[in-house]
Amino acid sequence: MIGFTPTEEQQQLIDTIRRFAVNDLQPAAHEADENEHLPSSLIQTGWDIGLIQTAIPEEFGGLDELSAVTGALAAEGLAYGDLAAALHMLVPALFAYPILLHGTVEQQTQFLPLFAEAQMPRVSAALLEPGVLFDPHALRTTATAHGDKIRLDGEKAYVPLAASADHLLVYARDGESGRVDGYLVEAHQSGVSIGKREALMGVRALPTYRVGLSGVEIDLDCRLGGADGSAYDALLDRSRVALAAMAVGVASAAAEYAREYAKQRVAFGVPIAQKQAIAFMLAEMAIEVDAARLMVWEAAWQIDEGQDAAKAAYLAKQYADKAVMFVADSAVQTLGGYGFIREYPAERWLRNARGFTTFHGMAMV
Repeated sequence: MIGFTPTEEQQQLIDTIRRFAVNDLQPAAHEADENEHLPSSLIQTGWDIGLIQTAIPEEFGGLDELSAVTGALAAEGLAYGDLAAALHMLVPALFAYPILLHGTVEQQTQFLPLFAEAQMPRVSAALLEPGVLFDPHALRTTATAHGDKIRLDGEKAYVPLAASADHLLVYARDGESGRVDGYLVEAHQSGVSIGKREALMGVRALPTYRVGLSGVEIDLDCRLGGADGSAYDALLDRSRVALAAMAVGVASAAAEYAREYAKQRVAFGVPIAQKQAIAFMLAEMAIEVDAARLMVWEAAWQIDEGQDAAKAAYLAKQYADKAVMFVADSAVQTLGGYGFIREYPAERWLRNARGFTTFHGMAMV
């Protein structure tokens, strides 16, 4: 029997994040977007919630409670407050979770204790590459064996927080086998170049960068998982679920805002929510949010159950990408002229929603 009741711990997390989203993230979102900067105090408060810390095994200072369902609930809640902030606060998971799930004992011992500390570690991950028709299984960044070293060459895009990172998890294709794996790279070592901050249409408060790799040499044991490598497709599933959950969060915020606006905005003597064209659109928005959310939950549940979640995660991501665009666009339409004004959040949700089809690998549960 399928159940939809969160555990007591999950409900506490949902309530905590909702308060944080409503009381802190949403009031700060407009100014952060305009200034392209999130206050460090806001990021620290998000880190203090402890989502990533609790996932770390007990021997490294955490509580060993990694759960894709819990992560999806948290990702949705944070994105409900602000997508840029949600992506920023969950960047450490891009580095920590792959090591937790697939890293060697030595890699876990070296890096996982960083994520149990009071300050957010300076890490990031690089999957996306510049260009059209990005395929995560056909990366242009290559990893080539050179004796007892591995050489990385290529260029990455949309790498969050790269300029301040000390460590990067770079995904590259083996030059001989074609297999894709993650590689642990020191961000400031020779051959690594961090470009200028990218100017994005959405998530303007999230700093992302191009990262160049030119003859970057790393030890063989810097391959995620060592000689055996990692389950790359499983990591993609976790990323798709996280991003789909965030899309649900953005869509949910837009749908609720549009509904409340329509109930208060009076035209021709009645609230516009009573007009059939608006009422039907609000109903369709609610349908899309709930449908996408259920698909996310199913995919996350399959991951936690150890099942092959590839199909469910892919479908959830594809559906959520379309749903959030429909809902955000409908919110702009509901607000009419106000939907096009920057002081109202609807246009920001639409700009952010447009990015989900390109945000491959930028979040993970």
